[in-house]
Amino acid sequence: MKNSVESENHFVKRSGWLRASVLGANDGILSTTSLAIGVAAANVARDPIILATLAGLVAGAMSMAAGEYVSVSSQLDVETADLKREKDELASTPDIELKELSTIYEKRGLKSDLASEVAIQLTAHNALEAHARDELGINEISRAKPLQAAFASAASFIAGGIFPLLLAFIVPLKQMIFFQYGFSILFLALSGTLAAKVGGSSISKSVWRICVWGTIAMVMSALIGYLFGVSLQ
Repeated sequence: MKNSVESENHFVKRSGWLRASVLGANDGILSTTSLAIGVAAANVARDPIILATLAGLVAGAMSMAAGEYVSVSSQLDVETADLKREKDELASTPDIELKELSTIYEKRGLKSDLASEVAIQLTAHNALEAHARDELGINEISRAKPLQAAFASAASFIAGGIFPLLLAFIVPLKQMIFFQYGFSILFLALSGTLAAKVGGSSISKSVWRICVWGTIAMVMSALIGYLFGVSLQ
């Protein structure tokens, strides 16, 4: 039987790094595979396929890291500004802030007297923390972490994109497109399964969604590569 004081390992605690990691891995698989398929459809030589896939892997990882860092940093800036404003308001108008907190608890279902008592006790314990969590929706679990998100995105992009790059070296040129597509669908299915298990969601729904959209992306890349190759002939 679970210890009553033992902390439960909720899936939401993983949401920050899980989102960045899954996005990075899936993008790594799809981006590099689509590049390999597109170039393979337009060119019969191996070197251009390898070069395009390698360049896409490096550029994609750096782009993911930079984009995620900038995006999450912007979110952190907003959170920091809100916390500073809340801290100033707690210093200048504590009574109003206490009433505001009490009202929040009343709207969540507590009776007026109990809501006021809870607000008073939480304010005495840590006023800023109480307002950050219950008024602004900011807590340690959901707090933006730019470096963590950037590293997770870059590392997972490389982890996903390395497989299409290895395939570009070893599979037969004439079957390059089919090997790239087949293995990428397998990798995407594994990624979707892992993400669903870690996040506690439906495996079949996750795998179906990513494989369908992955197929669309790769078919479009192959079509563009084929049309480009034909135009050069």
